[in-house]
Amino acid sequence: MSDTGERADEDRRELPAAASVPLTRGLSAKLLVLTVLFVMLAEVLIFLPSVANFRLQWLEQRLSTAAAVASVLMQGDPASLSRSAQNDVLRSIGVKAIAVREAGVSRMLIVSEMPREVDDHVAVAGVGPLAAIRDALDTLFFGGERLVRAYGPVGESAKEYEIIIPDRYLRSAMLTYARNVAVLSLIISLITATLVFYAINRLMIGPIRRMTRSMLAFGQAPDEPQRVIRPGSRDDEIGVAERELAAMQTHLQRILGEQKHLADLGLAVSKINHDMRNILASAQLISDRLRGVKDPTVQSFAPKLLRALDRAVSYSEGVLAYGRTQEAPPRRRRLRLRMLVDEVHGLLGFDPAFDIEFRNEIEPDFEVDADAEQLFRVLSNLSRNAVQAMSGDREEVVVRRLTISAERQGTVCRILVADTGPGLPKKARENLFSAFRGSARSGGTGLGLAIALELVRAHGGTIELVDSKGGGTVFAITIPDQPVNLEQARVALRRPA
Repeated sequence: MSDTGERADEDRRELPAAASVPLTRGLSAKLLVLTVLFVMLAEVLIFLPSVANFRLQWLEQRLSTAAAVASVLMQGDPASLSRSAQNDVLRSIGVKAIAVREAGVSRMLIVSEMPREVDDHVAVAGVGPLAAIRDALDTLFFGGERLVRAYGPVGESAKEYEIIIPDRYLRSAMLTYARNVAVLSLIISLITATLVFYAINRLMIGPIRRMTRSMLAFGQAPDEPQRVIRPGSRDDEIGVAERELAAMQTHLQRILGEQKHLADLGLAVSKINHDMRNILASAQLISDRLRGVKDPTVQSFAPKLLRALDRAVSYSEGVLAYGRTQEAPPRRRRLRLRMLVDEVHGLLGFDPAFDIEFRNEIEPDFEVDADAEQLFRVLSNLSRNAVQAMSGDREEVVVRRLTISAERQGTVCRILVADTGPGLPKKARENLFSAFRGSARSGGTGLGLAIALELVRAHGGTIELVDSKGGGTVFAITIPDQPVNLEQARVALRRPA
């Protein structure tokens, strides 16, 4: 058995019976019915002109036979034939009368009985296709009891011959012909439909059914690797669809695994969150007493310690909400960016052993329209990543410098965070801002950049990697000012001073 057949059997065993499609509603049954219908429609379109042509040919044959008889009769005297002989001649060719027309004059040669009225006149030559089809259908559905006058030239003779014939013989012959054509058309339709069905079912319906079964099975247990479809070696559209489906299912499995990891991590953090808040609250109470100590060193560090504990308590209180919702909308205000960067510097905790230099190159009066706490977290995450990258370099002659600068272009503020570290590895650049995949160091989670991206996007801005090579890494944060609400501005301008 081929690999394709084995895979199909495996998929068939994995799929529950409730998910199968009934045969009468499947694509195969629909394809078979449509193929038969379309072939029959084509046969009908062929049948109409063919039955019209059969009618004219049948009349031409009778007219040719009558012309041969008329030629013999005109050699002698037709009146000399007895009535019984005339009837025998007419009965043998199935007509009621034979006449010839020459030089505009018609002459009756023989006649069994002169009809009082002729129901239809048919010219066997020069009939248009639509008129021929119309007359043929009229004979099929309404004929049988009428007399028809057929006339026209025979061969290259200048004479025209006429016959009067009952149409019951014509109709009987046409019905036999129609029945034979219908049976033949049905046989051709079934054979064609079977061949088309087999070909399309093998090339398209079978693989589509296999992909459908794979998607249904994958939807029931997306975390099981064996549910991922195994694409074949086809290089057409079906092959491309199978490979793309396999890639999508694999990617989705990886994302689900990461989300489960993140959910487990959130559950673990939530369990310790209550105790952590109590510990931080106790530390906050103790740090408040440090304000009463007269030591100048303690007085200089106490405010920073208090701000750090306040932020830690705030972050701890937001842990439970993180698993239930997104970050809170930013509460934007005009900030002095240099002072915020100084706070980031104060909480980085540089290790003196690494001799890392920090440069705050932001002008004292530079302002940014942002949420202070969220922008602090963004800059803190980027700065900590830079410090960790530079701390891993043990060469004493290497310059370790972290620089934060900013510029404004109209209503857009652009903040640059640059370091002189070793740069991001290729894997980290490919999965930048992706949790659990974008970490540049072993054991990292990559959550810092993912959180920074979410916070910056909440401000309507962007964060991007400008440069990362052996000489350092540069991140750019772009934050636009809040758009002015024109209606509120008008109301404010109308207020009296």
